[in-house]
Amino acid sequence: MAPTISGFDYQRVRVSGDVALNVAVGGSGPPIVLLHGFPQTHLMWRHVAGDLAADYTVICPDLRGYGASDKPVGADPDLYAKRTMAADVVGLGRALGHERFALAGHDRGALVAFRAGLDHPDVVTHLACLDVLPTLDMWEVMRGTSAAVGFHLYLMAQPPGLPEKMIGAAPDVFFGHFLDVWGGGPGAVPSKVRAAYLAACREAVPSIVADYRASATVDVEHDQVAREAGARLAMPVSVVQQDWGAALGYDARAVWAAWAPDLVHTTVSCGHFMAEEDPELIAGELRGLLRR
Repeated sequence: MAPTISGFDYQRVRVSGDVALNVAVGGSGPPIVLLHGFPQTHLMWRHVAGDLAADYTVICPDLRGYGASDKPVGADPDLYAKRTMAADVVGLGRALGHERFALAGHDRGALVAFRAGLDHPDVVTHLACLDVLPTLDMWEVMRGTSAAVGFHLYLMAQPPGLPEKMIGAAPDVFFGHFLDVWGGGPGAVPSKVRAAYLAACREAVPSIVADYRASATVDVEHDQVAREAGARLAMPVSVVQQDWGAALGYDARAVWAAWAPDLVHTTVSCGHFMAEEDPELIAGELRGLLRR
């Protein structure tokens, strides 16, 4: 039996004509939606969600294309655009009775959260982004040999066919690589949770690739339009990141400040899977954001 978030209720919520999301909901109080990253599912929030549920209604979906959520197939480049996935999240909130809510995302989920903040400022009250840069900025800072850390970004940006076949030939090796090398140490992802992540990814290779491919195409276009229009995140924003800037040669806080006038930027020493490695820290950061 797949692991779940203890004490949370599970349901499938239709957010568009052809997509329903697997969602865990717990707690009571003002709503906050937590979006997972790669190569994970909503389970990455299991510790943080339990903490926040003492004071908030906590909503943890699997993104479209991931986990137990629907994985639409098609040639439409917008199918896995972050704009589309952000609309899923807004639809999810409304389906659960929340016209406005706080939103936090990690990795891929943070890119969805970022787009939701730009596209739906009347809905997103507070925004947290964990260990990521906005898509346009990410591509601009990835260069030279230091960009080797992001080899998967380039692989999954290729036209349909090759990346799906390569990853599908050894999915546990591919996805397990990131679980092994991105963490700050052993133990953050227990064996049962790791097995659940790998099983979910194994069944979602085409949709995960499509998500990443969108980030090399349509998502860049959307961010470029937003930048040229001077778009800014209108809500309080918290960003928590590892100190990748020193290695890749950019000022992460300055990158985020260009998008977020009301910004708290925190650098942490744990690994990429920070909500699992140091859940008390991340829960504290989110509680601080929600008090602003």
